[in-house]
Amino acid sequence: MRYWAVIPAAGAGVRMQTDLPKQYLALRGRPVLDHTLERFCTHPKIEGVVVAIAGGDTCWAALPLATHPKVRKATGGEERCHSVLNCLHLLAGFADPGDWVLVHDAVRPCVSTEDIDRLMNALADHPVGGLLACPVRDTMKRADGDGRVEQTVCREGLWHALTPQMFHLGDLAAALDGAVARGVLVTDESQAMEMAGKRPLLVPGRSTNIKITSRDDLALAELYLKRTD
Repeated sequence: MRYWAVIPAAGAGVRMQTDLPKQYLALRGRPVLDHTLERFCTHPKIEGVVVAIAGGDTCWAALPLATHPKVRKATGGEERCHSVLNCLHLLAGFADPGDWVLVHDAVRPCVSTEDIDRLMNALADHPVGGLLACPVRDTMKRADGDGRVEQTVCREGLWHALTPQMFHLGDLAAALDGAVARGVLVTDESQAMEMAGKRPLLVPGRSTNIKITSRDDLALAELYLKRTD
């Protein structure tokens, strides 16, 4: 069984209001995306990594790991799901439909090798695949349109979805193709598989596997990365 990684990195990062897309912001002297790529380029079981890059991206070529022998570039799409699909279609040219694909957010640079291994081991014989996730520990509130509490939501059985999310290449491509054809812009790969009638497995992962969406997250990511030195 072979394993491949897909990293959608075509986002503009508008919400952070920075001159650079957030995947290229500096983290410990290197772009965030370079840290993320390193996790998969150095993993002994990962055959290769396909990265979706936006058209007109002027930062990718200068990335230290852009020329790594495991790395291939695909064209980014309008939304995340389109970028992932483009990567999968490129992968289909040299990978088998039954190969495993690990889709990971470009701005989750703190994912640990141990979590990647745990995901691979937990899903080795699973018929569908699954994703890293953390059980919800906080009290959950649902708000109305004015930002007032509408109700308290029972947190039992609720999980925070993380990445990587790991599925067979052929199954995932078909599920995403189906979602796009129906006009549904799924926000993660598990959602596409759920729409296809599958039940992905939730694999407990570390809460340090944060997604960088603000400047505070950059400082937190730096702290977590220091712990792994």
